[in-house]
Amino acid sequence: MIITKKCLPRRTFLRGVGTMLALPLLEAMVPAATPLAKTAANPVRRLGFVFMPMGCDQSRWTPPGHTLDELSPILSSLAPVREHVTAITNLELQNAYPGSHATSNAAFLSAAKAKLTESTDYYLGTTVDQIAAKQIGQETQLPSLELAMDFLQVVGQCDNGYACVYQNNLSWSSPTTPLPAEAHPRIVFENLFGNGGSKAERRAALQRKASLLDSFNDDLARLQRNLGPSDRARISRYLETVREVERRIQKAEADTKDNPLPDLDRPVGVPAAYADHARLMFDLQLLALQGDVTRVITFQLARETSNRTYPEIGVPDPHHPLSHHGNDPDKIARMAKINQFHVSLFAEFVGKLKATPEGNGTLLDHSLYLYGSGIGNPNVHDHTNLPILVAGGAAGGMKGGRHIKFAKATPLANLHLTLLDKVGVHLDSFADSNGHVGELFGPLGI
Repeated sequence: MIITKKCLPRRTFLRGVGTMLALPLLEAMVPAATPLAKTAANPVRRLGFVFMPMGCDQSRWTPPGHTLDELSPILSSLAPVREHVTAITNLELQNAYPGSHATSNAAFLSAAKAKLTESTDYYLGTTVDQIAAKQIGQETQLPSLELAMDFLQVVGQCDNGYACVYQNNLSWSSPTTPLPAEAHPRIVFENLFGNGGSKAERRAALQRKASLLDSFNDDLARLQRNLGPSDRARISRYLETVREVERRIQKAEADTKDNPLPDLDRPVGVPAAYADHARLMFDLQLLALQGDVTRVITFQLARETSNRTYPEIGVPDPHHPLSHHGNDPDKIARMAKINQFHVSLFAEFVGKLKATPEGNGTLLDHSLYLYGSGIGNPNVHDHTNLPILVAGGAAGGMKGGRHIKFAKATPLANLHLTLLDKVGVHLDSFADSNGHVGELFGPLGI
């Protein structure tokens, strides 16, 4: 049999005026006579990290059993996706001591000791995401994507003795090179879809069109004529998501124009409600992964020592003072509500990854996300018994729905080493690791 069908390159783009849109994996991108299911043998691997600041109330976090059949109060929102999530208890960051907020943030992805300095001679270590990006990120438009919810703080609100870069940056491409994170959805959107010209020129082009997608109409029409029904439906769903994200960004910008009193705690054009902002940032991650714009992402839900309040969930108290609760039951309960709120937003994102088809599985199957904090008990700046979750990875053999509880304190670096291995980055060791977390992908060891 002679097969003449030509497949689309995986890195096929729609091109508009100053913009470029990567496409999700389509059947038309699979070589002729190759079943789509067969692509699961070597799927694209993604690695993501979500940082929760200032620890948690461990009594309300820790699952009661060795499975997630019964969820703790803080983790209750994970119920719809529990079979794709594993909780891990008794991981630690020894190199974060002496305990501080700065070292919590700095050590979370590096597992390294931050040099005690308030000057520009700061020194840490290359973070796990950047080690991954140097290998699995080289085939994508962006080797990695660094996101946050807060403005960078260069003075004040930083731990005495430590430069603010330690609290501001999760990702470090070398021990002396922190990578700033972006909190503004519009800027992230343009970084994902911009192509050519200055940002001002791209913005002008977008303003002439009602939507970024309008500039792709001709290119899209040509492409659609050569696709089958399932691919056309897949592209339509993807473009609907892009359009909805863009609409929400535009609405936030319009709301800002109509409000004569700017909110100094957030960038102009950012949604007023924390949850709306966070959901936008998570949806931008979804688009970036779905279009294979990047395969490595970090996201800081709030910076350490954040005094953000959460009136939308009935917590008007600043987060940082609540974390130093002095064992006051009322303060602990309010802090736990913040913990639960943050987890619920992550659970929604995991659900969206699960609902996004890719190959013969889902985007969640081909992704691994670590969610957690560099502090255990924030009242004493403890870096032991960290709150840690891992989601996704079914295509790589991760067995979800479980609670792995180590009998003795185990380096968080062991988990980083394991996740690197599962996305194809093989190292003998990482930071202070002393092994792998084999239980994550094999029989449950207690």
